[in-house]
Order: sequence, then structure tokens, then C-alpha cells
Amino acid sequence: MLLIGKLDSPFVRRVAVSLKLLGLGYEHASWSIGPDLERIRQYNPLGRVPTLVLDEGEVLMDSSAILDHLDEVVGPRRALLPTSGRERREALRLMALALGAAEKARDVVYEQRFRPPEQRSEAWMARCRMQVDGALSELAAHCERRGGRWLVGGGLSQADVTVSCAYTFVIQALQIETAAPLRFPALSAVVNRCEARPEFLSTYVPFSRPGATPSDPQPPAPRPAAR
Repeated sequence: MLLIGKLDSPFVRRVAVSLKLLGLGYEHASWSIGPDLERIRQYNPLGRVPTLVLDEGEVLMDSSAILDHLDEVVGPRRALLPTSGRERREALRLMALALGAAEKARDVVYEQRFRPPEQRSEAWMARCRMQVDGALSELAAHCERRGGRWLVGGGLSQADVTVSCAYTFVIQALQIETAAPLRFPALSAVVNRCEARPEFLSTYVPFSRPGATPSDPQPPAPRPAAR
């Protein structure tokens, strides 16, 4: 399998972490939707990441669709997302909060990166930050209720993976690495436990703020998948 996308994206990273947790081998093309857009579009006409190219050439798009396929590959006993019932609903709720926060943090970055200063909407960015704060507050409250346990059930699940990848991205993208752990200690503790695992350490790439130099290598372009 070939995973396309830079690991400083929480959407790409949650797929990479899941592949490692499930013991599924893959190659990684660390391509950006900026300079590498046309290479990505050879596989995904939307030019979005993550994109996963299966060994037989089939292309999967969108991290949720990719993760659903990975759980199907390994079967219900090893699947990272609970298969049914209240635990599944709770995991999906937590993941929606985390991914929503990541999307809003990304919106702030895009506003800062692509709009001239005189055209930026401070009101829009403030609204996005408010939405991020609301999501993180709810996730933190859930972590406090769990008392240090995994987010759902008795072990690490896709909820822990997604929340951790999203939180790490959000606090770096919004430059709140110091403030967030003080405001959300229970959430930070859960994320830190995940980030210390080898599957997370091996996929960690700091978010590249505007003007930063990408830190991960760009591999050669593989052959486009058969259409």
C-alpha cells in the first residue's frame, strides 16, 4: 500500500498511526497539496490527502473511508473502532469533535497563510478559535470523567488515535502548546500517553507554520495507479 500525504496533517497521520497499530505494511509518499498537487491528482482527482493506494491499484480517499477499510481488513476483533453499540457511538462523537477542531484550526492557518493581512477576517478566525475551544473543552471533560482511562472501552481505540493526532496538530497550528495543557490537563495527559507510543513517535512531524521549511523528505514519484 502507498499512503500519500504529509504527516503534519492529522488526517494523514491518524491513518499512518492506525496502519502501524494494525501491523499493516505500507510505503509513504510525503507529498504536499501545494507543490505536489499534480502528483497527488494522478491518484485522487480532488487533490486531497490522505489518499491510500492499495496493492492492486484501487485508490481510497478520505481518512474515515480509509480507516473503515483497514478495520474491515483486520476484522472486528482487531478493529480500532468499536463495531456497534454505545461505545461505537461515543467513539464517533469524540472523533467528530477532534476532527472538527482540526478543521477549524486548519481554517485559521489558511486564512493567515493565503490572505494578505489587509484582507484577513479577524472575526472569522476568532469564531474558528471559539469552535476549537468548545471542542477541546468537551474532549477534556470526557477525559476527566474517564479518570485517565482510554477514551472508550478498556483499551486504545480509534478515538484515542484521532483525538491525539488532532490535538497535537491543533495546539501547534494555533501556537497554544503552552496554554493548552494548563487549560486541559486531563486531555493533555491522554494525548501524551499516546504520543509516547512507538506508533505515534515514528509518525510525528511538527506542523510547518507559514515560512517554515518542511522537515520530512520528498520521495520519488511512484507510477500512477491504473484507472
